[in-house]
Amino acid sequence: MTTPTRTTADGPAGRARSEARERLVATASGLFYREGIRAVGVERILAEAPATRATFYRHFPSKEDLVLAYLRGVDAHTRDVVDAAVRAAGPPADAVRAIGAVVADDLVRPDFRGCAFLKAAAEYPDPDDPVRRVILDHRTWYVSTLTGLFADVFGNSPRRGRPEHAAQHFVMMRDGAMTGAHLDGVEDVRSAFHRGVDGLLTLLH
Repeated sequence: MTTPTRTTADGPAGRARSEARERLVATASGLFYREGIRAVGVERILAEAPATRATFYRHFPSKEDLVLAYLRGVDAHTRDVVDAAVRAAGPPADAVRAIGAVVADDLVRPDFRGCAFLKAAAEYPDPDDPVRRVILDHRTWYVSTLTGLFADVFGNSPRRGRPEHAAQHFVMMRDGAMTGAHLDGVEDVRSAFHRGVDGLLTLLH
């Protein structure tokens, strides 16, 4: 995953600050995803980056700011991957399947440890927490993208369903696949997820 950084005109010092920020985000992102956000302290991140405490606080006033940068980086990466899949797919039904393929491909990555947003949501249950709001904003975008595609898939079919219901059904299957893949067998879950997406398109169109 990548996190955008602001380009500065400060010369080498500005580049150094930008590189230090990227290194901190990259290090924290890997640790947060593998081990959990609350389980990883600032000292651990500083040791593995490596970076000084002064450098850390120059870029991130608090650990929460770093957590937000981590999740925004995951969000940006996911949007890019989904948008690219949709653009390459063609017809709306194929675009839905392409998003499904993105999910299924994630399940077999060697470093896959589940959905970063579901994992973070379990650690930040307060709906007013800024971290929780980033999570909900991401899910709103995801459901909205799928709702638009399902609306195009259904068109004027006499069996037309409600696109938002189909999108929610897709997300429910995705959440289940990402949560259960390593419990129930990655390949079995991956195949079941593909069948679920095809079934959703077949039943509702």
